Amino acid sequence: MSAPKLNATDEDDIKVEDRGAMTSGAEYPLDQSVTKLAGDVAYGRNGVRGIFSSGPYILSTALLASLGGFSFGYDQGVISIINVLPQFHAVIPRAATAFGKSFMTAMLLLGCFVGCWFFPYIMDRWSRKTALLVSAILFNIGGIMMTAAHDYGTLVAGRAIGGLGTGTLALGAPMYISEVSPPNLRGTLLVLESVSIVSGVIISYWISYACKDIQSSAAWRVPFGLQLVSATILGTMIQFYPYSPRWLAMKGRTAESLASLCKLRRLPECDERVQTEYHGILAEVAFQTAVQERRHPGLQPGGLKLELALWADLFHKKRWRRTAAGAGVMFFQQFQGVNAFIYYAPTLFRNIGQSEEMSLILSGVFNCFQLVGVVIAFALIDSWGRRPLAIYGALGNMGCYLIISALVGTYAGNWDNNESAGWACVAFAFLFITIFGASYSPLGWSLPPEVFPVSIRSKGVGLAVATTWLSNFVIGIAVPPMFEQIGYGTYVFFTIFCAMAAVWAFFLVPETKGKTLEQVDDAFNDNTGEEEQQVMQMLANQGRLGMNGQSPVK
Repeated sequence: MSAPKLNATDEDDIKVEDRGAMTSGAEYPLDQSVTKLAGDVAYGRNGVRGIFSSGPYILSTALLASLGGFSFGYDQGVISIINVLPQFHAVIPRAATAFGKSFMTAMLLLGCFVGCWFFPYIMDRWSRKTALLVSAILFNIGGIMMTAAHDYGTLVAGRAIGGLGTGTLALGAPMYISEVSPPNLRGTLLVLESVSIVSGVIISYWISYACKDIQSSAAWRVPFGLQLVSATILGTMIQFYPYSPRWLAMKGRTAESLASLCKLRRLPECDERVQTEYHGILAEVAFQTAVQERRHPGLQPGGLKLELALWADLFHKKRWRRTAAGAGVMFFQQFQGVNAFIYYAPTLFRNIGQSEEMSLILSGVFNCFQLVGVVIAFALIDSWGRRPLAIYGALGNMGCYLIISALVGTYAGNWDNNESAGWACVAFAFLFITIFGASYSPLGWSLPPEVFPVSIRSKGVGLAVATTWLSNFVIGIAVPPMFEQIGYGTYVFFTIFCAMAAVWAFFLVPETKGKTLEQVDDAFNDNTGEEEQQVMQMLANQGRLGMNGQSPVK
């Protein structure tokens, strides 16, 4: 797609303070379908009932893409019981040491982190669908290596390669969902990513639990091997689903963009709602392309210098709040300690006085409570909104950790004589994961795709997901020695970060509920909305913004 060229006169015309007739539309009236770019496109009801009334196509598309989250969740949950299996340690003895266990667990997350930095390029260059296919292939290569491993090095390498696929599956899936979803259903559909992640954790955990008594290496090879199923289905079936209309528009394939949108909405091209959304997509792409060239004149599209410049754009003074919101939610999602429980739950429950068998059972039940919270969010996120979930979710988690810290600090080492205190810790751990499941679990995957404009969305979501993997890596490495050295202080540590999350959400997270991806611009109060209207008016005046269903974007 050739970017619209901005000359010096154009740049004078689009300064924010230079409004005049351009913004009034008196001299150059702008088509109403374009000016409605930031308006709501009403396709039907919100929430779960809206999904089912929209027909099976949207739901099946989102469910298929959410298999990426399921694959990630499976890889998270499967290691919890395997970490304590003697059959596993008999074949891989180095994994029995504290460092060997934490390093092997965390290598998956390091692979995820690395993948997030180059997969946005694949998503922009070859499409979200192709990126998901490549991710599924890498995921399966890593899964095969883990399943067949006979030494620690092969296992760690398999975890790292699988991590490349896992991280990018979790990156590409929410972006694809956000770009194919109707505005009124986007939040609910994005929560499917969290539902899928938690479902993957639960299913893999109970599969591992069912296999734990097998008296051979099959006790851990079978759970490792079954992770190949979901990624194979995703990589194969996603090829039969539509390309993202926004990605097609970015590549100049406007006729295909409209056809894809009609297919997703199950409506004809002449439908006013389809035309409104379609013109909004074209206008946003034309606007972002023009602004991109204005910001970085002379840089070749697709070149390395432009790629680096686009990454730097995330930290521009006009966009830092978007980055703080998108990456911040992922940071605080991990530093509230959820994966400390998921990875090491059996050990943590043993440390508060539970028997070995009861610790395994409680660990599985713990994951089920997270699913309860996510299902609540799935039903209500588009009614509650993102901002209240971020603020009150963090405060609720802080309260749970505060009580657990006090109980562990008081009764550690004397649980046999204080069983009720131990069970109180279990109860507040369950309450914590339920609150987390209803707040930061879905927010981590639904908020980042909503806060970045289309020209830097893949980079922004990539940074956000890279943040969660790096944070997750730190948690995976640090938690075992933290519990050994500071005991209940570990819970105090997570209490402090929950409080910080509430402060961050109060000052930096705007409400994005029910807004189109384009309307989110206004929520950040960064003057992008004013500049957008002026740039789009200029493009329309020059004949570069499509009208009446046609676009000159090539």
